[in-house]
Amino acid sequence: MSSLRLAILDMYDNTPNQGMRCIQDIVRRFEAQYEWKIFDVRGKAEVPGMDYDIYISTGGPGSPFEGDGIWDVRYFDWMQQVWDWNLIPGNRKKHVFFICHSFQMAVRHFELAEVTERKSMSFGTFRCHMTDAGASDPNFQGLPNPFFIADFRHWQCIQPDEEKLAAMGADILALEKIRPHVPLERAVMAIRFSPEIIGTQFHPEADPDGMREHFMDPARQKAVVDEHGEEKYLRMIKHLRDSDKIGLTHEVVLPLFLHRAINALEEAPAAV
Repeated sequence: MSSLRLAILDMYDNTPNQGMRCIQDIVRRFEAQYEWKIFDVRGKAEVPGMDYDIYISTGGPGSPFEGDGIWDVRYFDWMQQVWDWNLIPGNRKKHVFFICHSFQMAVRHFELAEVTERKSMSFGTFRCHMTDAGASDPNFQGLPNPFFIADFRHWQCIQPDEEKLAAMGADILALEKIRPHVPLERAVMAIRFSPEIIGTQFHPEADPDGMREHFMDPARQKAVVDEHGEEKYLRMIKHLRDSDKIGLTHEVVLPLFLHRAINALEEAPAAV
């Protein structure tokens, strides 16, 4: 069995969701190459230690500013420990992927942008535009520009701090869809924090078949149409049927992160 270990940081706080199933399905594709375990961060204040090599921190409900003074303190401490570990010469690097809620908390922690509440919830499937850095980023190879994302959020990261990004060596990889008739700043949708750490505001794990089954349920369909309109609902269902949209993003972003992390870790000597 491989000596590599992967931790999933569950940020859903026991809220029913599709994200954990989708993430676990992708993680299982590579499980011959690592051991893995789930940590209930918000429900039980569980966080992994530095004895893991790869971390996936999930999306979740609620405000990225809310915590109970226990789980959130432990979570931010874990985040800083990983960053500090990777700065030490000779250490085998830790690889991290932040998704949605976790992405917002990471942006907050490193003070890379303003995290604010949106005027209305972003809900559905949308185009997402890569920056120049994103177009050359190895995690987005194989995606068109723009590419399609599953995006469900009340919060956003805007007004990036260019000086702090530069000092950290971080790059913005993607921005919200272009809305020429909307006088609002486009939100940051992905950041490369370091060569080993990446985060997305969108849900790269979103499985089109699972999402379609989920949203075709009559009760959920009615709830979505009532809140977001029939046009948005029908567009989302159409995009879930197209293999070159959400399906492509699902097959590229998170699997490529895991593939690259495993290769890098297997080539690097373990820390003594």
